Amino acid sequence: MIEPGQIIDFSKIKATCSNCSLHELCLPRGLKIADLEKLEHVVKGSRPIEKGKHIFRAEDPFESIYAVRTGSVKVYIINESGEEQIIGFYFPGEIIGFDAIEHHKHTCSAVTLETTTYCAMPYGKMSDICKEIPEFQNQMFRLLSREISNENQLLLTINKRSAEERIATFLISLSSRFRNLGYSAKEYNLPMSRQEIGNYLGLTIETVSRLFTKFQRNGLVKIDRKSISLENLPAIHAICDGFSERGKDNKNSVA
Repeated sequence: MIEPGQIIDFSKIKATCSNCSLHELCLPRGLKIADLEKLEHVVKGSRPIEKGKHIFRAEDPFESIYAVRTGSVKVYIINESGEEQIIGFYFPGEIIGFDAIEHHKHTCSAVTLETTTYCAMPYGKMSDICKEIPEFQNQMFRLLSREISNENQLLLTINKRSAEERIATFLISLSSRFRNLGYSAKEYNLPMSRQEIGNYLGLTIETVSRLFTKFQRNGLVKIDRKSISLENLPAIHAICDGFSERGKDNKNSVA
């Protein structure tokens, strides 16, 4: 069982639907054990996939919706210039693969950021599942809605905010997602590189590194390689809200 406040360790999360500590994140709350057992006959768990391996690629035929079980995944597209553009990072209990529903093929690619496992739910059998378990269909709509909201938030973050606000918003977003998993909202690992963070937020790697150094120097965070501790959440939230750094004496900002 996950203890509140525990620092996230994706490698220790349980595996099957009925005893998975994440099932209420990716499946309907209060789902009966009998219904979970029905799902287990359809859902296929993967073996551990090492870092840098693709779960699916753009143009692959649509076969399944994937729930990340352990590890983390980067989703990206190749833009018109032939360059990688990251459009999302996904963690345990989060779903990938919705992009393929309309045209029955994937429009983006998903690659593991670390050793990862997932559950695959065959799309061809989802209509039957929804007939037997109506709550499951409602959950799919809810997850689709969350994806749209996340995409809108990304557009807002990139287009309307300064570099400092983008970094602060990114850190707070991860904090909120990890808290929903039952882990610490203040301490977590960043499985993605500085370059990948910059790609996602529309910043250069130099800007990301400079701002992480600045945030650490001014007491907002502590960083040890990929481990990060949010030391002053009110100040980080203040930056998200558009209050620039003004001075160390101001509790909601830094010099």
